[in-house]
Amino acid sequence: MVPLEKLIQITERFEFLEAKMAQGASGDEIVTLSREYSDLKPVVEQITDYRSLLDDVEAVESMLSDPEMKELAEEELEELKVKLPKIEKALQLSLLPKDAADARPAMIEIRPGTGGEEAALFAGDLLRMYQRYAENQGWRFDILEQSETELGGIKDVVAHVQGAGVFAKLKYESGVHRVQRVPETESGGRIHTSAATVAVLPEAEDVDIHVDANDIRIDTMRASGAGGQHVNTTDSAVRITHIPSGIVVTSSEKSQHRNREIAMQVLKTRLYDLERQKLHDERSASRKSQVGSGDRSERIRTYNFPQGRMTDHRINLTLYKLEQVMQGDLTEVIEALTSDDQATMLAEMET
Repeated sequence: MVPLEKLIQITERFEFLEAKMAQGASGDEIVTLSREYSDLKPVVEQITDYRSLLDDVEAVESMLSDPEMKELAEEELEELKVKLPKIEKALQLSLLPKDAADARPAMIEIRPGTGGEEAALFAGDLLRMYQRYAENQGWRFDILEQSETELGGIKDVVAHVQGAGVFAKLKYESGVHRVQRVPETESGGRIHTSAATVAVLPEAEDVDIHVDANDIRIDTMRASGAGGQHVNTTDSAVRITHIPSGIVVTSSEKSQHRNREIAMQVLKTRLYDLERQKLHDERSASRKSQVGSGDRSERIRTYNFPQGRMTDHRINLTLYKLEQVMQGDLTEVIEALTSDDQATMLAEMET
């Protein structure tokens, strides 16, 4: 049962925000108020549904003492009691703490791990998997930086993903992804195990991170090209080093100005992620079982090609539809991870 006092407090706060905005707040204040108002609106809608249902239950129960209405009231009461757990669960989910970064765009970084060229090829497969998933979601997927091996694998890649609820869905992808398959270069047909690391970082906003100009070193380099007439002969590539943290980012677009913008955005995003990781580590000391623990050295998933299966080790989920998964069909596993995370938080609220 959700405490009624808490529901009243939330509703009163929502009504206060509504009245405050109607009176006409200042520019900066209206932004803050409207953001909180937008966050509370779906919660208040759930509260309204829940309290309305409780009122209906109370009204029907009062009819049970009337002999003429008793049979009809019992039938209606049974229907209402079937609805009540569903409405209550939806309300509890709406009350869960929100990750402020859930609605933000994200940066995806993919790098091969153990396995040499096969790991680099697998990293490329993961990149295409996320590209297709983004297309299915109607998101924009831009590759900011990418370097390839001679056989077409990925040495490292940074992509920017924009759309509705990007980080909320992709944040569970951070960690070590393992692949078991027979490499194309393997003549003996033996199964090899390789790995690639994925990091999903919520994009930083200017208000999140201030980068002191004295803390960075900016170097320009000659961008590498494909050879022949396509070689970029200008010093357009940019490398930014953040001296306090040691973070180094590069961008190799044709425009040096654009490269500075991209590199600074990636740097701010990584610094913002560092801050989030510190907070996470402090908060999760007692939450070792949380899905997506944030430990990027954690093996989270195995893609077994001979058996056509994908296993997510955090929630012991196995899907025998590997081909569809590699084509970007990640909905089932992401929904399962989200549900498991919500169940963990609900359990904590009840303790």
